[in-house]
Amino acid sequence: MVTEREIRLLQDLLKRRPPRLIEAEEGTPRAAVATVLRPTPTGSSEVLLIRRSEDPRDPWSGHIAFPGGRADPADEDLLATARRETAEEVGLHLAQEDVELLGRLDDVQAMAKGRFAPLIITPYVFRLRSAQTLHPNPAEVEEALWADLAPMLRGESATTKRYEFEGRNYELPGYEVGNAVVWGLTFHMLQLLFALMRGEEG
Repeated sequence: MVTEREIRLLQDLLKRRPPRLIEAEEGTPRAAVATVLRPTPTGSSEVLLIRRSEDPRDPWSGHIAFPGGRADPADEDLLATARRETAEEVGLHLAQEDVELLGRLDDVQAMAKGRFAPLIITPYVFRLRSAQTLHPNPAEVEEALWADLAPMLRGESATTKRYEFEGRNYELPGYEVGNAVVWGLTFHMLQLLFALMRGEEG
């Protein structure tokens, strides 16, 4: 299990370690996502994931992801983006008193269909102090689910995802969560989180 002590150690490390930022040309789109953790009755921790609704205009259509999305000019900053998008997608308000901001992970360069996409993603890590009811927005989210962190962190749920690109098949790393596979950008962001939790980055 991932205990409260491990989460507190993660929080301390996130506070002490500056995130790696990606510098980009002016005007490059930015996005932010929320990695939301919550305690379980057994003393472990879960992470919130969503399945994106099917949309032919969305390069990540149907993928398992963190709630989040592109920055809006009205957003004060990227943290505000993560909070706004999470509220819009699953009805979870991350600015409440019973939600802690643990810190910020490294920036991530987006990829879509095997190529770098002109989008920089900033993941923020939050911790819920109490249970919250989710209200997925069907226009954006097919389902929302809580996944146990421990099997992913320990590698017990490691699997592969078959991906076809330009006529070739690839076996990409991922985590099995119920009947879904977490892969791609979300898998990469989880790897950033887990590297910190394992003490592999200082």
